[in-house]
Amino acid sequence: MDTNNALDAFAALSQPTRLAAFRLLTRHEPDGLAAGEIARHLDVPHNTMSAHLAVLSRAGLIHAQRQSRSMIYRADLAAVGALAAFLVSDCCHGSPEVCAPLDALLGGCVSAASPPRPSTDPA
Repeated sequence: MDTNNALDAFAALSQPTRLAAFRLLTRHEPDGLAAGEIARHLDVPHNTMSAHLAVLSRAGLIHAQRQSRSMIYRADLAAVGALAAFLVSDCCHGSPEVCAPLDALLGGCVSAASPPRPSTDPA
């Protein structure tokens, strides 16, 4: 993930309805929800919800799949992991003992994103 992608994701999530929609979709993984269901859960007009879902989709945080006459939306959890890894990619200069609590919370994103610290032991 690069800086522009991260900024797009943060901009998409910086609006209350979009953040609520994204969090709702993460709770309904892996099945997802139809756009109308999302609008009903959040008490938002359907056309307004469609605009919010489009912003989240363009930011790469969700994706949609047609199922019969409905569009089913799902959170893109890999994109969220990439965003989290981007945020902490320079964490603790790669010192796993310092980053361990954050790494455990993020499911290995920190250790996967941080380059190993060079050894200073003379060998």
